[in-house]
Amino acid sequence: MNKQDVVYLHDYNRWANHRLIETVSKLTPEQFTRDLQNSHRSVRDTLAHILAAEWIWLERWRGVSPRSLLNPSDFGTVESLKARWAEVEKDYVEFLIELTDELLTRVISYRNTKGEEWAYPLGHMIQHVMNHSTYHRGQVTTLLRQLGAAVLPLDLLVFMDVQTI
Repeated sequence: MNKQDVVYLHDYNRWANHRLIETVSKLTPEQFTRDLQNSHRSVRDTLAHILAAEWIWLERWRGVSPRSLLNPSDFGTVESLKARWAEVEKDYVEFLIELTDELLTRVISYRNTKGEEWAYPLGHMIQHVMNHSTYHRGQVTTLLRQLGAAVLPLDLLVFMDVQTI
């Protein structure tokens, strides 16, 4: 991993999140929060989980270990979720500006929400976050299909194609 790879993964992650939210914004409020018996219940709860994970990991990289994730019920609308995500994205961009190849090899310690201490190289943690978001976007895609919503492809290769246009 180097900074260029991380920036590319971040750009892809941001693009995929925006694309997914574009689709989700067409849901009714009831569809957005409907319990579909998934690991994070609803579209809203799953998106809030992605956002919370992206936020909490960034906080850990900055030396802060929050004791809990963001609460999905704080996001009553897609717009409220988008607004909070915009703040997190801004913080990511600022973080990436300062990132160096050398920092990616630095081991960072943090406490998880259970109070357990862990430590990994920053580059590996960044890969974990991007993979985590991809996994849960796949879950949201399934939930959207269950709701009868049209979905947009979120594949990395699609991102690559639109970047070259």
